[in-house]
Amino acid sequence: MSGRSAGYRRPVAALAAAAGTGFALLALQPDPAPGQRITVAARDLPGGATLRPGDLRTVTVPAPAVPAGAVTAPAAGRVLSGPMRRGEPLTDLRIASGGLLRGQAPGTVATPVRIADAAAVRLLRAGDRVDVLAAPDPDLHPDPRARLVVAAVPVITVPRQAGQAGQGALVVLATDRSQAAALAGAGPRLALTIARSW
Repeated sequence: MSGRSAGYRRPVAALAAAAGTGFALLALQPDPAPGQRITVAARDLPGGATLRPGDLRTVTVPAPAVPAGAVTAPAAGRVLSGPMRRGEPLTDLRIASGGLLRGQAPGTVATPVRIADAAAVRLLRAGDRVDVLAAPDPDLHPDPRARLVVAAVPVITVPRQAGQAGQGALVVLATDRSQAAALAGAGPRLALTIARSW
């Protein structure tokens, strides 16, 4: 019996030694990095959108994974400077600040333009470059073809539309002063084509 007991004791002692070694190794490992709550997009969001509470959610990520400039303060009511993908962290660069012309070249002006086709405006995002065309007006121009007013100007923002149906839609473009003057005098029937995206 004593020989059999000794045979049992040896495996048990080996298991105990292995467990002790495992616990010692766990004790030597550094504590996991604490989590930090950050704000991310709850869905795909267009550039120029005014953030609403349902547009954002908070998630917890390891501290080393927190991006620089992560926004931790409430952001509802702020305006996005560019589009965001669902789950993308909200950072200070995604929040428009310092006015519409932040980051634009000197001499740039923000030019609101009402486009006749509201559906075409809904295709736009901040950063798109557009050509603006004036529809022919037989009282002013005998040429029946549409006239190019400005070419490849960037979209700054597309405001949420609150006007009545049939009134077209507003888009804000980054132009120089001569382009702004040309748009102001181009007449009420403006159309656009998307030249390219940034």
